[in-house]
Amino acid sequence: MDVKGATYLYTLAGLMITFAGFSALLLAVRPASGARLSQLDKYLAKTVMTHLFVLTAGALAPPLLALYDVQEARIWRVAALLFALPMLSLQVTYPFRRRQAIGQGPPLAILAVFVVLGAAVTLAMLAYVLGGFPCAGAAYITALTADFFTVTYAFVVALEVILQQPIESPERPEPR
Repeated sequence: MDVKGATYLYTLAGLMITFAGFSALLLAVRPASGARLSQLDKYLAKTVMTHLFVLTAGALAPPLLALYDVQEARIWRVAALLFALPMLSLQVTYPFRRRQAIGQGPPLAILAVFVVLGAAVTLAMLAYVLGGFPCAGAAYITALTADFFTVTYAFVVALEVILQQPIESPERPEPR
């Protein structure tokens, strides 16, 4: 038994993991150029990876549940809870965690798209799916896709901020 939309979910999971690898490579460019990784660099890399792995788990949860012959209506409810609770936690605590890690909150664009829009989409999906409305799978997959694009947007904005930071060269011993 395969769940409706499984091919899309597998494709989305592959895209998410590919983007996680791509984002790690882009963040590796800075130290490769001789600069130190800043606290912001490290925090953003960890945040992007964490969000992408939660999203990937969300994409793989419905087909995994289908392997256990769970009824489709129940698959979407369970998957919605398994995905939305950790994702909402990450989304709404992002400004606080960022302030703790680097001493400043997120830029307004990140706050609006990554936090507010992302959390609104996740919460709306959770309410829709748990409310038992039709096309729960479509709502779930749409929210997963939208959340992926909010993470992608946040990464692009963060990359622009990182690339504008002055390069701090690591200390090197003086030649003799």
